[in-house]
Amino acid sequence: MRSLSILLGLLALAVSSVYGTALTYKLGASEKACFFTNVERQDAKVAFYFAVQSGGSFDVDYSVYGPNDKKIMEGEKERQGDFVFTAQNPGEYCFCFNNEMSTFADKMVDFEVAVEDESKSALLPQKAGSSPEQHSALEDMIYKISGQLSTVSRMQKYFRTRENRNFSTVRSTEQRIFNFSLIEVCMMVGMAGLQVLVVRFFFQGARKGYV
Repeated sequence: MRSLSILLGLLALAVSSVYGTALTYKLGASEKACFFTNVERQDAKVAFYFAVQSGGSFDVDYSVYGPNDKKIMEGEKERQGDFVFTAQNPGEYCFCFNNEMSTFADKMVDFEVAVEDESKSALLPQKAGSSPEQHSALEDMIYKISGQLSTVSRMQKYFRTRENRNFSTVRSTEQRIFNFSLIEVCMMVGMAGLQVLVVRFFFQGARKGYV
């Protein structure tokens, strides 16, 4: 029981060593929005995730800039992305989304930026009398659990994105069916009215010929 408590405590230390921000932003048509985060340590790991939940073709342009406006990565018409890169220099990093391709469609974008705060060696407390093998085995176990939790979290994000996109597709399909049915009803009413006019025209023409 004590070992489990120690393991949970160390796992909490491992999780707390990464700070991040998760946001949902409505990107308007022809809009470009940028978000910033500060990296205080050189060679820190920065994780960047985004997914377009609704709007248009579920795609968006993105770009990432480091200090001094150095471009790190970019992409066009991407539906989602999951990236990890090393911050070569401390400073302010910029994450931009561009919807200038869309004239009318707004996009709902979920994104998360996480920055590793400490190195692995600083996470685990050193215990007197513990061998390096025990320390290494415990460290590997903690980071394995942390990696599994990260995988579960990413899978949840993926399923959430699929659910939102499928729901958006269902709503779009329902709207198209309703519009098609409305057009069909209008065409049937118009054809019925046209038939009445044609029949009246024939009878009126026949009556004039008879007179």
